[in-house]
Amino acid sequence: MAIQWFPGHMAKARREVQEKLKLVDFVIELVDARAPLASENPMLHQILNQKPKMKVLMKKDLADPKQTQAWIDYYQTKGIKAIAVNVERREDIKAVVDLAKEMAHEKLERMRKKGIRPRPSRAMIIGIPNVGKSTLINRLAKKKIAKTGDRPGITTSQQWIKVKKDFELLDTPGILWPKFEDEIIGYRLAAIGTIKDQILSIQDIVVYLLRYLQARYLHLLVERYQIDARDYEVVELFEHIGALRGALQPGGDVDYTKTAELIIRDFRSGKLGLITLETPEDHRVIEDA
Repeated sequence: MAIQWFPGHMAKARREVQEKLKLVDFVIELVDARAPLASENPMLHQILNQKPKMKVLMKKDLADPKQTQAWIDYYQTKGIKAIAVNVERREDIKAVVDLAKEMAHEKLERMRKKGIRPRPSRAMIIGIPNVGKSTLINRLAKKKIAKTGDRPGITTSQQWIKVKKDFELLDTPGILWPKFEDEIIGYRLAAIGTIKDQILSIQDIVVYLLRYLQARYLHLLVERYQIDARDYEVVELFEHIGALRGALQPGGDVDYTKTAELIIRDFRSGKLGLITLETPEDHRVIEDA
C-alpha cells in the first residue's frame, strides 16, 4: 500500500524550510511519543543535514512511559538530545527551554569571545501535522500565537516567535512526506490522528490497532472491554466491544464503523491506557535487516 499525500502548501513549506535553515542555530523536531519513528519525516532528514537537533516526544501523557524512556535513550545513543513533554505540565515546558539554552550555549560563547554581542538563539520548530506543535509554541511563548486544533494542517505559514529573551522560534507548517510506502507506518499515523480519518478506512486502522494490542497490551483490552482477548479473532473483538458499548444497527447487529470509531476514540484519548505503537527494538530489527 502506498498512501499518496502531498498538498501544494506542504511542497511550498518544504522549500521554505530549506531556505530558512541557514537562519537558525538548531532544529526542534516534534514527534508523537506513541509513534516516535513513524511520526518523523524522513524527507526532512535530507534537508536538515548536520544542523544540531532536539527531539521532543509530544503527548507523553498518552504513551507507555517505559517505551518513552527507551526512545529517549535510543536517540541519545545517536547523539540527539531528546526530551518527553506533556504540554499541560509547566515543568516540562521549562525543561524544553532549558535544553534549548544548553544547545545554544556553545555558539553564543563563540560570539562573545569574538566580541559580538550575543543575540537570542534561534531555532526552527518542525513536525508533522497534529503532533501538538502549535500548542507547545503557545505554552513556550505564554500566549496564544499559533493556531491550534484537533485536526491536521492548522499551521499554513512560517512565523518568528519570541520565547522570553532566551530564544526565538521559527514556526513552520506541519509537513508530511509524499507517500507512505510502509503500510504499518500509515496505520500508526492514522491511529494517532496525523492522517485525516478519510484517507484510510477506520475499520482497517482499528484492525491493526487491535492486533497490536493483543500482541503487546493484552491486559489493557481485558481491563477496558471486559474480555479475555488473547484467543479472539479481530471480528470477534468487534462483535464483543460493539455489543458491550451499544454500537448497534437497527435490528441489533453490531455496527462495525461505530465500533471502530469508539475504539479509536478510546485510544486517542488515553481511556484505553498508555500505549506506544512502536519500540526502539522494532526499529533496530529493521536497521539490522
